[in-house]
Amino acid sequence: MTPPPVEYSEAVRRFLAQAALTPASRRVYLISLTGWSWALVGRPAPRGSQRRHAMPPLVPLAQLDDPRTGHRLAAALAQRAAVAGARTVNRELSTLRSATGWWADQAWIGTDPTLGLRNLTGEAPTLPALTEDQVARLYRASPGLREHALWRLLRQSAAPAEEILALDVGDLDLSRGRARRPATRGLPRGDGADGWISWDEQTTRLLRWLLAGRTGGPVFVTGRRAPADTGQAHTCPVTRRARLSYRRAAEIFTRATRPLDPAGHGWTLRQLRQAGCQPKKTSASA
Repeated sequence: MTPPPVEYSEAVRRFLAQAALTPASRRVYLISLTGWSWALVGRPAPRGSQRRHAMPPLVPLAQLDDPRTGHRLAAALAQRAAVAGARTVNRELSTLRSATGWWADQAWIGTDPTLGLRNLTGEAPTLPALTEDQVARLYRASPGLREHALWRLLRQSAAPAEEILALDVGDLDLSRGRARRPATRGLPRGDGADGWISWDEQTTRLLRWLLAGRTGGPVFVTGRRAPADTGQAHTCPVTRRARLSYRRAAEIFTRATRPLDPAGHGWTLRQLRQAGCQPKKTSASA
């Protein structure tokens, strides 16, 4: 009989090995469970480019039975909720619950540190929309063409970030400054307002530059080639790069806006979207 694991990462490996998951889902689970390792030792997880190369802490699996672990996880959950949507946070919490439940069934841990944690409901948390001045400073601080186009499109359309990131090149109608909402793919084309995302001429120019030479695949892609098991629908046929995820887009945005935020925390994509929902002054140049 195989002895129980001593270290958290080994317990994660064994959990994923027995789980009925696709390769892509297994990778998502691994990223999520690795992220929780920082919370288990009461340390903030690295963000942005630092996270990509950071070595996760060594965590004894017995740490999950520590009475203080539940409080550490609750604090980490609140911090994560400040920069990610409720759906993302709840999915990450569900992944941890699945793992701890299986470990408990194996008698590797004696308590469930997630028992006191609650799923987020609705939009969490409620933060003020960015002002016109903040949006103008944001555009000047954008780190590259992809981010500038994404941020302008999100603000101009006031559409959910998940919907913007789901856009494919074939959804765009650049000559009219609009795109079919991903949910309407396969339906007869029409001019109903509910079926379209719209933006201004400057955003159209940015999108034309961004898509130069690309005729299909996701509009917004990562900076690296997609893993071999990435689905064709989420891979650019020209560059072989994968669709940009919400998690990555949110991290880039928060990191880029941290110097602009007086509190030093950085802003969220939701705050930018909310700015697009506000009445705009006719004299605004943003």
